[in-house]
Amino acid sequence: MSKASIHSSAVIEKGASIADNVEVGPFCVVGSEVTLAAGVKLVSHVAIGGNTIIGENTKIFPFASLGHAPQDLKFKGEKSKLSIGKNNVIREHVTMNPGTEGGGMLTSIGDNCLFMVGAHVAHDCKLGNHIIMANNATLGGHVSIDDFAIIGGLAAIHQFVRIGKHAIIGGMSGVEHDVIPYGSVLGERASLAGLNLVGLKRRGFDRETIHALRNAYKMLFEAENGTLFERTGKVQEAFQKFSPVQEIIEFMEDKGNRSICIPRVRGSALALAES
Repeated sequence: MSKASIHSSAVIEKGASIADNVEVGPFCVVGSEVTLAAGVKLVSHVAIGGNTIIGENTKIFPFASLGHAPQDLKFKGEKSKLSIGKNNVIREHVTMNPGTEGGGMLTSIGDNCLFMVGAHVAHDCKLGNHIIMANNATLGGHVSIDDFAIIGGLAAIHQFVRIGKHAIIGGMSGVEHDVIPYGSVLGERASLAGLNLVGLKRRGFDRETIHALRNAYKMLFEAENGTLFERTGKVQEAFQKFSPVQEIIEFMEDKGNRSICIPRVRGSALALAES
């Protein structure tokens, strides 16, 4: 394995850990507590500070800022951490902040994610694998996003919101409530608009599973009888052999700080209160 390649104009502070086969391009700044794993590439003008770990083969483009103090007035300089997994692509002007004492001291990013131009990951966020954040998508603090979710361009996710696996957030949406796995949400104050059927087909979900998800969705959010809680129990019983449906039920039962995002229909305010 070849030694690290570091441009003469780059600043690598004493104490930084740079693995073999790392490329650090012109005018990058790497802080003293930063760890760059094998195969990481900083194209140019990248600023990485704090206790930040960058996983193998992650590529970071110009003017990204990673690991610097979070935009949280409660932050008092505690030694928190930003952990980024392997095989990620972090494009121009992306910002990612470390954790805070109020959120477990850790912001974590999984593997194989794409962060397009200007995306922002705030303090104490927890992101899984294969996530896409399009241009200028923004996460508030303490947001959690599960695997294969897609956040559209200019979308904004409220602090403490949970986004389930395989969900898709439409561009320019403002998401204030938890989004179920496989869900699709849209709107200025986003509401649930169905399932991410395109994503399900692209990722090889079989026809029977997709059909079960659609029927479960109708029972949960389109039926008029009973409360949402009561309908959740019926769906759990009716679709026991379909793990994706059970994942939706488990997500809804595992209540977070925010209520569940539901369709924008007559009586939605009542249904939201029931959730």
